[in-house]
Amino acid sequence: MPPGMFRLKPALWPTLFTLPTLVLALGLGFWQLERREWKRDILDRIATNQAAPVMPFADLLAADPQRHEYGKVRLAGTFMHEREFHLAARNHRNKVGLQIVTPVRLDDGRIVLFNRGWVPSERKDPARRAEGQLAGRQELSGVVRRTQTGRWMAPENAPDKNVWFHVDVPAIRALAGASPDARLDRFFIEADDRANPGGIPIGGQTRLDIPNDHLQYAITWFLVALSLIGVYLAFHWQNGWLTVAGRRRPDGA
Repeated sequence: MPPGMFRLKPALWPTLFTLPTLVLALGLGFWQLERREWKRDILDRIATNQAAPVMPFADLLAADPQRHEYGKVRLAGTFMHEREFHLAARNHRNKVGLQIVTPVRLDDGRIVLFNRGWVPSERKDPARRAEGQLAGRQELSGVVRRTQTGRWMAPENAPDKNVWFHVDVPAIRALAGASPDARLDRFFIEADDRANPGGIPIGGQTRLDIPNDHLQYAITWFLVALSLIGVYLAFHWQNGWLTVAGRRRPDGA
């Protein structure tokens, strides 16, 4: 046998355990690298669109709205307060409450969803925040966000109870009485930090400082895979199932 060549006789149970675990660890590592690129695209989009001038709503509709996600837009319309929707379990300064999504009827009659911001749980009832229920035509501004889908392990929306965990734009617009629209069903607007009468809802809830720790996660999983290989080979070496030409095991066998 040429110097440096080794011979491995795989043991059944260690191999049956190690192989799928190794594949899983490597798979998670490469998945985290993919997630890292996906997150970098989001961060680049945030930086680019946040730096762009505020868009008139008509210009947003004339383009692809989702390409302008996190961009700033202005619009005008009338709040449909009687149709407001509640996003549950939203935090603000370490206090749990909810966010209020209110349909806005534009001058041409079309309906857009507008996340007005956060309110504390004890003021969920609109009657307890009447001063913030703006009447008449309003000039509004906010940030473009794309329609959302449920996350893995997250609760499902409960439309019958008006409890929402993600903004399913087509479903909410339909419940608000809006006709399906290929563009308006793809996005909603989140209010900027302009103060409302009475102090709530509190706008400016868009999260722009999104962390990108996926490289660290990927390195962790690759180290797990490397450690697993080391343990597997060491186990076989100690039990005489791995031999290297010209070398003996530590016990002298």
